Amino acid sequence: MNTAIDYEKELVKDIAGFTHDPLGYVLYAFPWGEGTLKDKYPDDWQIEALKAVGDGIISVNQAIQLARASGHDIGKSALVAWLVLWAMSTYTDCRGVVTANTDTQLRTKTWPEIAKWHKLSINKHWFTCTATAIYSANKAHEKNWRVDIIPWSLTNTDAFAGLHNEGKRVLLIFDEASSIPDEIWEVAEGAMFDSNTEVIWAVFGNPTRNIGRFRECFRKFRHRWDNKQIDSRDCKIPNKKKIQDLIDDYGIDSDFVKVRVRGMFPSMSTLQFISTEDADKALGKHLRPDEYEFAPKILTLDNAWEGDDEGVIGLRQGLAFKILRTFAKNDNDLQVATMLADCEDREKADAVFIDAGYGTGVVSCGKSWNREWKLVWFSEKSTDPGCLNKRAEMYKRLRDWLKDGGAIPNDPVLYSDLISIETVGRSDGLIQLKSKKDMKADGLPSPGRGDALALSFAFPVQQKARRREPKHMTQAPEWNPHDN
Repeated sequence: MNTAIDYEKELVKDIAGFTHDPLGYVLYAFPWGEGTLKDKYPDDWQIEALKAVGDGIISVNQAIQLARASGHDIGKSALVAWLVLWAMSTYTDCRGVVTANTDTQLRTKTWPEIAKWHKLSINKHWFTCTATAIYSANKAHEKNWRVDIIPWSLTNTDAFAGLHNEGKRVLLIFDEASSIPDEIWEVAEGAMFDSNTEVIWAVFGNPTRNIGRFRECFRKFRHRWDNKQIDSRDCKIPNKKKIQDLIDDYGIDSDFVKVRVRGMFPSMSTLQFISTEDADKALGKHLRPDEYEFAPKILTLDNAWEGDDEGVIGLRQGLAFKILRTFAKNDNDLQVATMLADCEDREKADAVFIDAGYGTGVVSCGKSWNREWKLVWFSEKSTDPGCLNKRAEMYKRLRDWLKDGGAIPNDPVLYSDLISIETVGRSDGLIQLKSKKDMKADGLPSPGRGDALALSFAFPVQQKARRREPKHMTQAPEWNPHDN
């Protein structure tokens, strides 16, 4: 009788029994109460999350999507490690990817925790754990039975697009998910479509930002996710004295404590320029005509010539703003100018402001029709001594307008544009906003609708006396969308 072989058979049989029981695997596979785990045991929130994954696999024939926002130091990385080791141990040829907000987070925090728990596991000899992956020790399976550590990259999303494992199991984990760009989330969703496949998508992080897909796991897409917000005060690991010090210093309702302790999204994230609270109050707000119709009408154009950006024509009158038109990238200045002229005539606008970045050709068309359209250079010097440039000045006035009761349509894109604007720290105290180029590098879309509203604050405007157009005012030609 070969004791080693018999032991291995029993081990395989036992662990196979945890195929849909991640909590059972965690309690079985690690030496709780011994050595480094003396006086240790999974926390209540970890137990609940493990049960949620197991119950989800058993009860639904769709992807299990688990989202947990939390305060600091609650044992999040340990849970990530347990999910990886359970998924690998209980399903032959399981494939997965673990990514995080930064390569540093991934390599110095997330992955070392996985390596630590791998060494503690009863079946550690089943897998090889390197600095970049954990995979089957069986040479015949090492390419298909593995979980890789992959830093996200907007220039190379193939690693996420190729995460398919039809008929088997797929594990996808995002650590510090609040700062992972929406594009990576969207590509990763491709793995959700494999039929007859167990798909587990778990996302974790401190709720640092009010924008992005991690935020929407608890808002717009909350019906798709098993989501919970974990308060550090309810967990075993955190230093309760330190937590109380933070509450005493900053206040229980401060954004600092909300994010770092209570696992709640902030009213205004650290770099956020326009508060979520102000944007919420303005979103879909109804105004009586007498509250704005006395004010001049300001027409704006934020044109687009890059990628998936959209062109936007907006109109603000006093406290009221609306989007008149949006259109795909269009390098035909005549067509764009025709659309703008049509809006100007219909709305009887008192001023027209155009983003100079891609608007010079449009203004040239307008001049040929005797239209007084004005270019706005976002980089030009601000008339406000507290702002670095015109862009910062316009958004500052926009922010004040929201606080004064401004109303925006029930438009989620515009709303997202406004709360996604972030500041850049400066030693001289001037307000500087993160450039659109840097926003794109961070995975954020260009805030075209937000810019259309901001442009309406470029210069003071007085209401024109309403009169007939002079005969010399040339009408814009009718635009045919099929013209070249």
